[in-house]
Amino acid sequence: MARSGVTTPRVVGDETVGAPATGRLDGLGRPRVKLFLLAGVALGLVAIAALALYRETTTVARLASARPSIGPARPALTGAEETYARTLWPIHNEVKAGALRMTLGGLNYKLREIDGVNLRERVRVASEVYREAEVKIRALAPPPSLASVHAQYLEAVRLYREAAREMAQVLDDGRDAHLVAAFPKSQEAGTALLRVGQVLWPGEYLPN
Repeated sequence: MARSGVTTPRVVGDETVGAPATGRLDGLGRPRVKLFLLAGVALGLVAIAALALYRETTTVARLASARPSIGPARPALTGAEETYARTLWPIHNEVKAGALRMTLGGLNYKLREIDGVNLRERVRVASEVYREAEVKIRALAPPPSLASVHAQYLEAVRLYREAAREMAQVLDDGRDAHLVAAFPKSQEAGTALLRVGQVLWPGEYLPN
């Protein structure tokens, strides 16, 4: 027999009827909600990164299977063309490294893995690489057969410099729209480098 004034909880199914509320559910619920929100944000970022990787992969595959638009493919470079390709090669490596540094900087900034100071420094270094590359490329004297290749590479460097200036503005006004605006410029520049590479360095190998 229960004592007077004491309520004995009854178990009905999986619930306890009459049990006093302890307030622990609210305390546990809030961290779980935050965890779910963080997981949703992480999944969204992964999906965006996967989509970007898919688009980049399909673009590269499509370009690899097509003839370059700057001229017909040839089995071998002439002596003058090979000299130009060898001279441009180290500049090309610097430009690619600068583009990778800038792209990863923007991505890491969005993922909050680096702060604005770090991003600004990465963009500054990349911008300097592009500026020096443009000076070196303009000093080259390409053979007439590679004049269009030379012009296209200069255009790619110009686009990279514009993308860098656009990315730097996100640190001035805090608007992530600058990162979005910089992406197509970088993508167009990268596509131009692929086309040039198909002529000068098929498979990205330095000519013998």
